[in-house]
Amino acid sequence: MTLHLYNTAHRKKEEFVPMEPGKVGMYVCGPTVYDRAHIGNARPVVIFDVLARLLCHLGYEVTYVRNITDVDDKIIEAAKANGESIEELTQRTTAAFHEDMDELNALKANKEPSAIELGNGSFKMIEPRATEHIDGMIKMIDKLIEKSHAYYKDDHVLFDVTSMGDDYGKLSGRSREEMIEGARVEIAPHKNDPADFVLWKPSTGDMPGWDSRWGRGRPGWHIECSVMSEATLGITFDIHGGGRDLIFPHHENEVAQSCCAHDGAPFARYWVHNGFLMVDGKKMSKSLGNFRTVQDVLEDAPGEAVRLYMLKTPYRKPLNWTDYGLDQAKTEMSKLYIVLKDFDEVKTGPLEPNSEVVSALSDDLDTHAAFITIQNLAKQLRREKNIAEQSRLKGQLIASGQLMGLLEKTWQEYFQGVGIAKIQFTAEAVGASTITEDGINLLIAERNEAKKQKNFARADEIRDQLKSHGVLLEDGPGGTTWKRV
Repeated sequence: MTLHLYNTAHRKKEEFVPMEPGKVGMYVCGPTVYDRAHIGNARPVVIFDVLARLLCHLGYEVTYVRNITDVDDKIIEAAKANGESIEELTQRTTAAFHEDMDELNALKANKEPSAIELGNGSFKMIEPRATEHIDGMIKMIDKLIEKSHAYYKDDHVLFDVTSMGDDYGKLSGRSREEMIEGARVEIAPHKNDPADFVLWKPSTGDMPGWDSRWGRGRPGWHIECSVMSEATLGITFDIHGGGRDLIFPHHENEVAQSCCAHDGAPFARYWVHNGFLMVDGKKMSKSLGNFRTVQDVLEDAPGEAVRLYMLKTPYRKPLNWTDYGLDQAKTEMSKLYIVLKDFDEVKTGPLEPNSEVVSALSDDLDTHAAFITIQNLAKQLRREKNIAEQSRLKGQLIASGQLMGLLEKTWQEYFQGVGIAKIQFTAEAVGASTITEDGINLLIAERNEAKKQKNFARADEIRDQLKSHGVLLEDGPGGTTWKRV
């Protein structure tokens, strides 16, 4: 099946053709580890995780690089405010990031350098840290100075955007005025041009720093990704991903540095960007009181429900995060696991994703359409009477879900709250007054289990409890359905 992706660089959807047949190199900007990851940080992790899974399913050998930025002014400020060392801070927040992403079923960096089999292809994840590549950054900066694309002034080394002529700004499509405004930085006196950006800056004694011919200092943010991508994937690679907010200035500046350091050699061939994330229709901000860390939302929902919520909206569109939307995702995941529970004794057929799911994902990663197909598979399984067909559909349902990083638990694990999936498989978890769809489905699942154990008294108790909430149950050949009265 042919994969098509929207390429930001060309502003259109294009057929994906890798640089080397059968192999894909993908770089995605990772976290700056100064605090717990928020849900905006998590969205690109989830999106590009699905893309990596799809590429593997299509038979590619995937090398996926997601960096850790562990030297940054925000890190310095946070460490000082917390009264801890930078090393202590970055180790703690990096570990927390990994824990959060594990709960979202994100693929992990390989413990060994070799690739692992995944789908029809293979997967290798590399997680470089900025502090491991300082020498490479110094070397690239030297190259840029030698080629007259950078200059040293007032203890800073800066990239000279005028040295690129009209090529600077092609990725973002911004005018010079827009770029200067979009950089959102005060025009420092050491800049020859307002649009010039820092490659190297001085460090005082209490700041992290490395020796260079320009004095003790530390790298600018943009040079870090240029060097880490080259070190892991080469000068030119297939896919560069990240949030839409990174197109300018970060990705624009990566292109400038990398292309100029290598005499115009192409950098990333496909640029893929996910849309913004808002909360209740507003930009997420601590000052507005709508800031949500991944840890926060995992207290209210299992990781797979959080992941599903991020995938229900097509990746290029803005995602508006609401409590209602998260509740809906919880309900939808519960329904899928209830189906797996009800067909627990049916042998699982071949774990091959449904072709419509693969087709949807191959069309610019249409996770919305893919999930609708997954829901339809669950409905088909409910209606199916033939055991062999049930087996086939069950295998397709599980494999299709797992292609999106869903349905990776057993139904027992999901409902009993393994790890930090905070759903209890009990009536008490439902609440005493207003009962949600999620709560209804949880009680129905508990009732089905009670009937299976011949605990008919408990089954009747649940039926009566739901009736008191205005919910009537109807048992039929296809399972239990419900309606409000």
